[in-house]
Amino acid sequence: MKTDTYLTFFVSMMVNAVIFGAGAITVLSVPALAENAKYLLPLVVVLSLVAAPFVARLIAPRMRLRNWRRRDPMKS
Repeated sequence: MKTDTYLTFFVSMMVNAVIFGAGAITVLSVPALAENAKYLLPLVVVLSLVAAPFVARLIAPRMRLRNWRRRDPMKS
């Protein structure tokens, strides 16, 4: 497997946790949404599982050291 694939897999687990946390806090803190929490929380779980790989695919290549080279404006 390629390094970007490994990074995407591991980053997607962390992104999943962040997306789920943001969704769960939103559902539970808004009173109108909290009334339907038993339906909305499973929806947040599914949406976070679906969205996480796509977001992680955007983040993973940036984690490689070669993509974070310091660019000196005086050298150009």
